[in-house]
Parts: sequence; C-alpha cells; structure tokens
Amino acid sequence: MKAIVQERFGAPEVLRLADVDVPSVGPDDVLVRIRAAALNPYDWHMLRGDPYVARLLGGVGLRRPKARVPGIDAAGVVEVVGAHVRGLAPGDEVFGLCAGSLAEYALAAPRDALVPKPARLTFEQAAAIPLAAGTALQAIRDVARMQAGQRLLVIGAAGGIGTFAVQIAAGLGVEVTGVCSTRNVDLVRALGAVDTVDYTAEDFLERPERYDAILDNISNVPLRRLRRVLTPSGTLVVNGGGAPGRIFGAVTNFPRGLALNAVVRQRIRPFIWKPRQADLVALADLVDAGRLTPVLDRAYALPDAEESLRHVEGGHVRGKVVVTVA
Repeated sequence: MKAIVQERFGAPEVLRLADVDVPSVGPDDVLVRIRAAALNPYDWHMLRGDPYVARLLGGVGLRRPKARVPGIDAAGVVEVVGAHVRGLAPGDEVFGLCAGSLAEYALAAPRDALVPKPARLTFEQAAAIPLAAGTALQAIRDVARMQAGQRLLVIGAAGGIGTFAVQIAAGLGVEVTGVCSTRNVDLVRALGAVDTVDYTAEDFLERPERYDAILDNISNVPLRRLRRVLTPSGTLVVNGGGAPGRIFGAVTNFPRGLALNAVVRQRIRPFIWKPRQADLVALADLVDAGRLTPVLDRAYALPDAEESLRHVEGGHVRGKVVVTVA
C-alpha cells in the first residue's frame, strides 16, 4: 500500500511517499481503508519530536520516531474485522482514530476508537472531527463545566479546536467571544460567537469584560495576564500552544497552573485530551442534529503530505487541514 513514512525527526521534508506492507489484522483489530485523514498541531510535534521532554516520556521515540507512518485522525471504510470484534463489519463507513492514518490502510487505535460516519458528512469532514472536536468537547463540558448564560472566551477561535469549541459552547447556550484575526471575524460569528476580538487591532486583555471561562488554544500569553480577564471564580483551560524546537513547549504551563491552583480562587486547569468512544458518539449526534459542522481550510492529496504539514505548522489554519487518501 502507499503510505507517508518518516524515518527520522525533522522538518516536513523528512516525509516521503513509499510502498509499505498493509498492517496485519489480529483478533482484536479493525483494518480501515482510509479515505481521508486530518492533521493537527499534534502531528507536527510528532514530526519534529518536540517538545524534547516528550521524547523522554516515551510517547514519541527517543532517537527516531516510534511511529513510522504518521497521522491519527481518520475516516474510511472498514476492510477487515478481527475475530473478537463486535459491532463493526466490512463495508461500514466510520470515523475515529487510526494509528498511521496517512496511508491507504490503517488499524483502529484502539478498536473501539471508531464510530459510524454521519451520513451528512463527507469523509474529509468526518476525518476532521476526532482529536480537535473531542478536545473542544472535553474542555468545555468536562473541564470548564460551562452552563447556559455563562461567558466563554476562546483564544484561537478560528483554528481546528476553536471552530468546534465555538459551535459546541454556543449550542449549550454559552455566550462565546472568539479571539481571531481580521479575516476570520465573520466566520467565528457565523459559528455562533456573540462577540469577537480581532487580535491584530485590539488587545482582549484591555477589555473590561470578565469571563467565566477561557479556553486557551495558543498559549502565548502568560497565565497571570489571562487571569485578569477571568471572573474571581472563573476557569482557565490551558490546552495547547508551543512551537517547533522547544525543549518543554506548552508543558511548562502545566506545573505553573497547578501551582497557581493552590493559592488562587480561580481554577487553572492544564488539559490533555483523552480519546473516548462515547465522545465520538456524542459528536456524531451533534452533527446529525445540525449543531456541529467541521470547517475545512483545504484538502491535500496523499503525495502532498509534506506541504500539508508545513501549512499546519505555519499556525494560521482556518479550521482543519485534511488529506484525501482515496
């Protein structure tokens, strides 16, 4: 099969299109014929092997990538199911998590990380959902615990996680303010934000408004400054950020946040997404109800994976970047 492979850490040019073996299917596995894969900042962190501390923790690989074929978000058609697998059959259209999704075939990771694809979505749209929308859902519902009538500030509102977060929060009756650039103001409002801040023209930290929660998808503002625009009992959800080549990246905000929790009333919540099948089902239900629609920046062909990762790494993606595989 055709796949994008990575033999060493580095810039996007280390990627190449190659012929590799189709993954072997064990009794607990599901093999998916990938139709589309989506890219996330996670993928370029894995590409470069940063932040470097992640290599020491074992998830990335120390000297070379642990995963030869990159990618995790996927949508496609079930090809083969293992003898122990129930609830899926060859021919089912699915979306979810597949290890090495930048390939013609990949195994679900784990097997229960797949759910039926909503009929109203293309494979490209469905592939855009798992990591980004799952992160937005958990951040808003489980970490910030947003309720109708509360006020939420989403930093990076036009990005992959941000576009989902605005829609999910607005659907709960939350008053959303989105921070974005000039070209994305109309988009963020169309997704459900009641207000926007164009960061190229205005500093949201200088506004008089105070928010019940902040979802920070960028992590380029110190925590002490973000706390100024929170209510006294508000919640700051520290989700992402960092840049290639950093030793610690956004991980440095985690111990800082935990330390602040001990001395302030506000809740500082460093947050890492956890894959859950139930969340994929919940997201599919939102799609079916017309309350959630992926925003796609652009689609690339599989041989253009280098260019697609470079675009994601640039940090100004409008919604999600996807790779059409077949």
